[in-house]
Amino acid sequence: MSKLRKWLCTSLLTVVATAPVMAGSDDAVPANNGTGTNATAAEPAPTPALNPTSAINNSNVTALLGVLVMKGVLAPSEANAIQGAAPEAEFQLLVEALTRKGLLSAADVAAATPAAQPAATAVSESVASPATQSGQAATTPMTPQMEKPVPRTVVAAIAPVRVNPVDPPVKDGLVAAFKLGPVKMTPYGFIKATVVHDSSDPRGDDFVLPGFLNADTGPSTDPAFHVKARSTRFGANLEWPDISPKIELTGRIEGDFEGNFSRADNRNVSAVRSSMASIRLAFARLDYAASDNTDLYFEGGQDWVLYGSTILPNILETTQLQAYFGTQYERSPQLQFGLVQKLGGSRNWKFSPAFALSMPSEGNVPADATITSCAIPATFVPGTATTIGCTSAVTDGTANQLGYGERQGSDSNNLEYSARAVLQFQLDPAPAVAPAYIMASGFETHRAAIVLHSAIAAPAGSDAAEVAAYDAVKAAFPTGAEDRSEGYGGQVGVSLPTRWATVVASAYRGGDLRFMFGGQTLSYFSDAGGLTGVVTAPTIDRSGTGTIAFGTNAAGQIVVAPQRAIRAYGGFIQLGLPLSRWFNADPKGHNAGWQLYFNHGLDAVVHSDFAKAKDIGADGAGPYRSTLNALTLFYRLNPWVQFGFEESLYSSYALPNNAGVFTPNTSVAGIPSRTWRDLRSEFGPIFTF
Repeated sequence: MSKLRKWLCTSLLTVVATAPVMAGSDDAVPANNGTGTNATAAEPAPTPALNPTSAINNSNVTALLGVLVMKGVLAPSEANAIQGAAPEAEFQLLVEALTRKGLLSAADVAAATPAAQPAATAVSESVASPATQSGQAATTPMTPQMEKPVPRTVVAAIAPVRVNPVDPPVKDGLVAAFKLGPVKMTPYGFIKATVVHDSSDPRGDDFVLPGFLNADTGPSTDPAFHVKARSTRFGANLEWPDISPKIELTGRIEGDFEGNFSRADNRNVSAVRSSMASIRLAFARLDYAASDNTDLYFEGGQDWVLYGSTILPNILETTQLQAYFGTQYERSPQLQFGLVQKLGGSRNWKFSPAFALSMPSEGNVPADATITSCAIPATFVPGTATTIGCTSAVTDGTANQLGYGERQGSDSNNLEYSARAVLQFQLDPAPAVAPAYIMASGFETHRAAIVLHSAIAAPAGSDAAEVAAYDAVKAAFPTGAEDRSEGYGGQVGVSLPTRWATVVASAYRGGDLRFMFGGQTLSYFSDAGGLTGVVTAPTIDRSGTGTIAFGTNAAGQIVVAPQRAIRAYGGFIQLGLPLSRWFNADPKGHNAGWQLYFNHGLDAVVHSDFAKAKDIGADGAGPYRSTLNALTLFYRLNPWVQFGFEESLYSSYALPNNAGVFTPNTSVAGIPSRTWRDLRSEFGPIFTF
C-alpha cells in the first residue's frame, strides 16, 4: 500500500508540475519573483525547492489536493492549510507535506520538476522574411505569447453550523499534534471574550431567558452589563489505529467553563469570575466502509442529539444559542447507529438515516421544599376542640441536584428514542460552497413523578374536612402514587448554502420540549378537569410542578389527575450573506472574512395548555410566546482571529386574566405588562486554535 501511495503521489505531482508547460502559455502562471522556498542550508535534508519559474496552475493544485484527501493521503486540515497559503507557495508546501510523509524522495521531486522554460519576450520582434533577405523592405512581425493571468481563488461561501455532519471521517485523516501511545490526538478550541449589555436582565444572568419568569423587574427594567470569558471552549479530536482499511475509529472530548459558580473559602468573594469547567462532548465512533458508497457507523458517549441539533443558527451568543427563542438542540449520553449512503449523480446526492437510544431526560431539576403535614389524633371527637399535630420535613433540592441531576426521566423506566434522516446534495456547484441539507428528525421520551405514602398528608392550617380528604386519598393509595407523561417532538429543516447567500431554517412541534430548549421552559401540567375534592401531595423530588393532584371522578373513585405534556411549536430562519465574496475580496487578504446574518426565531406554547398549566383566572401569566430578531456581523482577521458584533431584540408575551386585565405577576418596571423586551448588544473577539 505504501509503494502504491508513493507511486500515486509521484505521478500526480509530475502531472501537476508539467501540466502548465504542456498546456502552453495560456495556462501558465507568471513566473514567481519571490524566493520560492523557505528552506535554508542549515536545515537537515531540506526538501528540494522547485524551480520558481516553473508555471504551476493553482487549479491543478486544488484538484490534486482533492484527490489526495479522497485517497486518505492528506487530511482535510492539511489540504486547507496548503490552500490557505500564498498562491506561489501552495505547490512547494504540497511537496514538503508529501516528503514529510515519506511518499516522495529528493529524486522523485527532481524527476517531477520540469525544465525551466525560456521567458517570453516582452516586446514585439521583427523576424526577417525571405523577402527581406532578398532585399525587399517587407517584414513579418512576430507577436509574443502573452501569459494569461490565473484566476484568483474565491472567498468561501457561508458554511452552515453543522455539529452533526453527514460525511463520515476519512481513514487516517487526523493530523496528530501528539500521540498517546498509538492514539492520535489534536487539541482544538477557542478563547472568547465579549462585552454584553442587556436593556432588561431581571434574572441577573449573562445570557437570555424568556421574560416574565420573574414576577417583576423592580423599579426599572433592570438593565445590566456583563463581560464574559467563560464561553471559552477546549477539546481534542482522537483517532485510534486499526489494521483493517475498512474500519475507522475516532472520538472527541470537549468542555467549556459555563458550569456553576464557585463556593469556596478562597473564591467566595470572586465567585462571579470563577465558573466551573464542565463536559460538553465525550464520545467515540466506529465507522465501517461496507463499500465505496456505503458507510455504517456506531457511536457511544455524550454527543449532540439527533433531534433538533442538525439545523442550528450561527450567532455570537453561544451560551444559550437561542434556547427558548426558536432553536431545538441538546447534548446527551447516547448510543447512536447510522448509515451514510452515496447515491451519486451530478449533485453528489447522499442519504443518511440514524437512530439513537439516549438518557431519558426532561429537564425538571429537584427543588427546595419544606413539607408540613398534619394528622387528626385518634381521640378526636366531632364537635369538640382538638389540637392537630403537625410535623415538617425539609427537602434540599440543591443538594439533590448536585447529587443526581434529575430523576423523573430515569424514574419512567424507559429509554429516550430519537431518529434523523438527512438528504445531502450540492445545490450550488460553484467553488467553495458547502453541500445542502434537507432533513427531518424526531424524539420520544417519558417521565414519572413519585409520591411517597407518607407525603400524602394535610398541610398546616387545614380544617377538618381537608384533613379527612387527605386521609381518604392516603387510604386509596396505601403504597403511594405515581403519575406519568410523555415528551415528543418533530422537526423539519433545510440548510441551503449558495455562492450568494446561505439560508438555514427549522420548524418544530411537540410536547414537553423543556429539555430540548422549547416550550417557554414549561414541561407538563396536572389536568384535574372533571374531578372534585382535588388535593395535592408533593413528589419525591419536588421538580416540575412539585406535586401530584388527586380527586374524585364521576364514578366516585379517588384517582390521580393525569399529567399531560404542554404542547409547543416554533422555529427560526437565518439568512447569511458572504459580503467578502460579493465584493470579490482577496481570499488571502484581511478583507476576506466579512459575513452578515439576519435571524428571526419563535417559540410558543399552545394557549389552552398554557392557561391550564398556569391556572389563569384572577391572575394572568407569562410567558406563553417569545421571539428573537437579531443582526450579527462577523469579521475574520485571519484564519485564527475573528471579531463579532450582535444586536438582538428578545421579546416575551404574557396573557391577561379572565377579565382581560394584565396583573402584577406579569410586571415590567412595576407596571403590569403584556410585553417584556431585552435589547441586547454583544461584541468581542474569538481566537481559535
